[in-house]
Amino acid sequence: MLHEAPRLDIVPRLHDAVASANTRPLKGRVKRIVGTMIHAMVPNARLGEVCTLRDIASGVTSYAEIVGFDDMVAMLSPLGPIQGLSTATEVSTTGRFLETPVGEALLGRVLDGFGEPLDTDAKGPLPALDAKPLEALAPPALSRRVIDRPLSVGIRSIDGLLTCAEGQRIGIYGEPGTGKSQLLGQILRFSDADVNVIALVGERGREVREFIEHQLPGEAMARSVMVVATSDRSSVERVKGAQTAMTIAERFRDEGRRVLLVVDSITRLARALREIGLAAGEPPTRRGFPPSVFTKLPGLFERAGMGAKGSITAFFTVLMEGDGTSDPVAEETRSLLDGHIILSPKFVRSGHFPAIDVPASLSRVMLDVVKRDHAEAARKIRQLIAKHAEVEFLIQVGEYKPGGDPLADEAIAKWPRILDFLRQPSLERADFVSTLAQLRSLAE
Repeated sequence: MLHEAPRLDIVPRLHDAVASANTRPLKGRVKRIVGTMIHAMVPNARLGEVCTLRDIASGVTSYAEIVGFDDMVAMLSPLGPIQGLSTATEVSTTGRFLETPVGEALLGRVLDGFGEPLDTDAKGPLPALDAKPLEALAPPALSRRVIDRPLSVGIRSIDGLLTCAEGQRIGIYGEPGTGKSQLLGQILRFSDADVNVIALVGERGREVREFIEHQLPGEAMARSVMVVATSDRSSVERVKGAQTAMTIAERFRDEGRRVLLVVDSITRLARALREIGLAAGEPPTRRGFPPSVFTKLPGLFERAGMGAKGSITAFFTVLMEGDGTSDPVAEETRSLLDGHIILSPKFVRSGHFPAIDVPASLSRVMLDVVKRDHAEAARKIRQLIAKHAEVEFLIQVGEYKPGGDPLADEAIAKWPRILDFLRQPSLERADFVSTLAQLRSLAE
């Protein structure tokens, strides 16, 4: 028995777009469906164009995006379920590309990967808003303002030792269970940004409500827009979820706002890109990732940063195995971003939160936005942390002898105070001025 495919929230908007954009659509037909990739003969189709798929026998109407061509055959990646489609399915071009609503009315709302509201039961439909295409170029290099202002995130170990700046792009790297979501929640609640835009890409469905209720209570959610494409959604929706969040953030930046963008996680975004690329016939290269993955990631990252008026400060999480040296996504993103924060499983096991491995982490723009005394104090504390790690085993087995290394002696003497500085309860916001005062005191 044939069933109509479940309707996506994006379907009504696409119906309207099709009706207004193309009164005489060019039609083709499905040739074959392999896995999640649809091959069809579609006259005059364009890369990135949305097509309508109608199957007369099953009554199914669906949509797909053109992601490639093989000679005269277009390869379409579906935007939703494909049950009920067949080689008799008719394919029509729409002349349209995917867009998302943008604007002030999105604050406090939860959207799917295509920009459609998921919270209509509680908050009703979205009002009429401007729309922007999901695919866009980064601002020209010379049109960007120079990064010259720190952005406080309310976390002592970051503000003091890994100071971030407005317009910086930072990666948060860690194994599963190292506290990435908790750290992101602290940053979103405590930062000095005007607007938060959050993309949850490929996450478990139960985590969405948990993230909202535990990490974004009250006022924090009121100044936030959340875009959700969970792990069960199509690979196209997971990719578009990150692009939708970036597009929404760009609109706020163009209005002169200081935007904090969070994408969790880039690893799952890369896996969605891999699904699409391999299904389209690209050759697998590094750890099975096709070349297009490493082309599209920098295209997304470069859209963040400083604009002519506002800024997008972006935090991208990356799931990492071990030290990440064999992980192509971790390796590639670390070279593309303006800084990296490494989370340590060792600290998690000892109850040390946030579990930031300070010596292994780096903010590439810190020296451009902090005063000299701040930079010197941070350098000294980083040295003490690294030195303590060197002699920690000797201390544990009782073999350390004071007097042989003055820096090690200082690190051991100050270690309880350093730990107090690095550890911070998740509900405690650290004031930037008091953080600097503590840092200078520790360095003396």
